[in-house]
Parts: sequence; C-alpha cells; structure tokens
Amino acid sequence: MYSLLTIVLPTVFIGSLVILMVYRNKRLSGELPQGLFPFLAILFTSGLDVGLIIFPLTEFSVYASEPPYQFTNPLAFMFGAWGFLIWILYFFSTFYFCAIEPKVKIFDIPWVKTINNLAIVSTCAFTAFLFTSYLPDYIDGISLASTYLLAGIVVLAAVYSSTDVRYVRGLSVSSTWVFYGLILGVFLFSGLGFGDLGQSLVLLSDYFNHLPKFTYAVSDYHGFYLFWWFAWSIMIGQFVARFVGNLPTWQLFIALLIFPSIPIALWFSVLHLYYANDIEISATLNTVMIAVGILFVVNSLDSLTRLYTQNLTLTVEKFGRRNYIVLNWLLLCGLVLLYQFTPFKIEWVGMVVIGLYIATAVILFKKRATWQMGKD
Repeated sequence: MYSLLTIVLPTVFIGSLVILMVYRNKRLSGELPQGLFPFLAILFTSGLDVGLIIFPLTEFSVYASEPPYQFTNPLAFMFGAWGFLIWILYFFSTFYFCAIEPKVKIFDIPWVKTINNLAIVSTCAFTAFLFTSYLPDYIDGISLASTYLLAGIVVLAAVYSSTDVRYVRGLSVSSTWVFYGLILGVFLFSGLGFGDLGQSLVLLSDYFNHLPKFTYAVSDYHGFYLFWWFAWSIMIGQFVARFVGNLPTWQLFIALLIFPSIPIALWFSVLHLYYANDIEISATLNTVMIAVGILFVVNSLDSLTRLYTQNLTLTVEKFGRRNYIVLNWLLLCGLVLLYQFTPFKIEWVGMVVIGLYIATAVILFKKRATWQMGKD
C-alpha cells in the first residue's frame, strides 16, 4: 500500500512545479475572496489539527532511536512530516479548484461528489477520533466517559461554528494569534535564550539537505502521515480555494508552502528545546496546550463540516439551525465510534482520495479541450 506513495507523491510534486512555471502569473480568486492574512489564517487552522500540538513531544524520541529516521535529526524529520514540501498537496488542489474545476465541474458528477463527500466526512471524524485517542496522555486520570463527553462538546462547538462562514473566519484568525502566543509562552517558560532557539532552528537545515527523502514513505508510520495528508488535500483545496483573493499563482505557491511552515518550524524548534534539555512540561503549560489543541480541532472540524454540508446541500437554510446542528453532531459522533470500534483507518481514506486524483486526471484528459486556459 505504501509503495503507491512513491509514484503518486512525486507526480503531484512535479505537476505542481509545472503549474507554477506555466501559470505563474495567472490570477486566482475564490467565491469569498479574503485579504492575505485572513486567507492564511483559514488555511493554517483548517489544514492542521490537534496533532500539530500534541505529537512532537511524543515522537522526537521515536525519530531519535528508530533506524528508518537516522539519516537526519528528530527535529528535521518532525518538520518534514508536517511542513514545507508536503503543503504542495494543498497548493495542487487549491489551484485546481480555483482555476479548473469551475470550468469542468467534475466534482458535481454524482459518483465523484458522493465519494468526495464520504472522504470529507470520514476525515472530519478522524480528527475527532484522534483527539479522543490522545487526550488521556495529556490529562492524567481522565475517564473514558469524560473523554467522550469532552469530544462531544468539541464536535458540537465545531458544528455550531460551521453554521456561518463569519464564525469560521473569526475563529481562524483568533486561533492563529493564539498559536503564536503559545509558541512565545512555551519558549519563555523553558528558561532558555534566543541563542538556544537559534541552535534548534539550525537543525532544520538538515531537512532541506535530505529533501528527496521526504518524497516517499521511509517507514509505515511515515506512510500513515502521507496518507493522512492525502486524505486532507482535496477537501482543504476545495475549502480554502473559496477564500483566495486575486493572487497570482506564484504568490499562492509561496502562501501555501512558506507561510504555514514558519510557525510550524518555530513551534517544533521550541518543543525540541524541551526534549533536548529534558525540561518537563508544567501542568499550566500542559493545560494551555490542550486548550489550543481543542481550538485547532474545532477549526478543522468546522471547515470540513461547512464544506460537506454545502456540497450535499445539508445547509442551515434547508434544515434550520437546530436540526442542522443535531444532524451533523450525530453523524460525526457516529463516525468517531466507527474509528474506535472497527478496523477503519485513515489510510483507506487516503487511498480513496488518491483514486479521486487519478479519476480527475483521466476526466480532465478526456475534456482537455473544454478547460484550456491562458497563462495570465
């Protein structure tokens, strides 16, 4: 299964570079164009989830000790799993939904639409499932009942936020500032200086020295990450394409690869200071990290919920706010239990999304005369 990634990932990367070179000056706009910062905030908070907050401290030791990762340092590998090159997937899909999909309407074809929205709902539920899975590691002594109660409240908040795009935008912008505040706060609590942070940041250069290594799965766990990114890629492209505000393609490329990678690099570098210096995370910091993690879960879920409900016309206007909230809350909670009590995996969703990429490419080739576009 993971061997498929060695073909698909390089194909997407090369295709993205071709798009960048051929259509670099083509201006792109979505249905609800936003300014650059709101757009970046929506992208950052929608395109990431709680794993960004809680995974690094548990995974640095894995990357430091296990053989597949010894070609680089743990911080560089952690960054490679979350930053820079992998965001090309979002660029690829965002460009498509801005520039091509409005002309060909492939995702309005009934069978494509059905598969796409099943993938969105499944990925949405996986985000909530991941939250329930890792919560006991961060809240000592929390019961199973309390875990599911908190998860239910988080899903409810996300579904409510999805009822109005203004809530989605406002939550994204505020959460971005909160995340920068978290980076600063965790760094200051470490008691270390900017020189130490600089040394940590230097370690990231090894990621770029081994960039080709990150174009395929170096282990099954890395493959899990890559399938997870694929599962997100089409739906995030669909969602954030609506907010692109008259950007030329080259600026969109920078916006999607460079700007999200900066806070990710800073956050991972700060956490690496704790790992490398064996600094214990205090109860206060742990609580703050959990709170920010919850914010990211809500951000991810509200974006995807708004996407699939609009795609399927399961809207507030159609059902009313109360019925909309109840329907989607029950749907997402039910799918969380599906992940919990069945062998269902996010890798399967990633495979389905890869299938959608292939199907879209075939249909585009057949309809190539209908979507040809200028370079500007």
